Amino acid sequence: MLEELFGSKNRERVLQFILANNDGYAKQIADFYGSSVDPIQKQLERLELGSILVSQTVGRTRLFMFNPRYAFKNELEALLLKAREFYAPDEIERLTKQRKRPR
Repeated sequence: MLEELFGSKNRERVLQFILANNDGYAKQIADFYGSSVDPIQKQLERLELGSILVSQTVGRTRLFMFNPRYAFKNELEALLLKAREFYAPDEIERLTKQRKRPR
């Protein structure tokens, strides 16, 4: 939906996943969308370089979340939520379904 604006389908996917789950790591996001880890990791790094996302290391996993200090955070979240309204119903359900935490 927003890939023309963001320049990448994977960038939109990463942002939608993090918005729905509050955080995420590359393998988790790639598995969710059935894609390879490399393009997801590149988008996470680009978004972190742009200060849209921040990361923290939890064990050996690098966990990404929205940067609370990003100036357009609220506007970006509103745009992503608006775009989600035009997704297929099954995609909306997958994104908004309660996530299971690893043990």
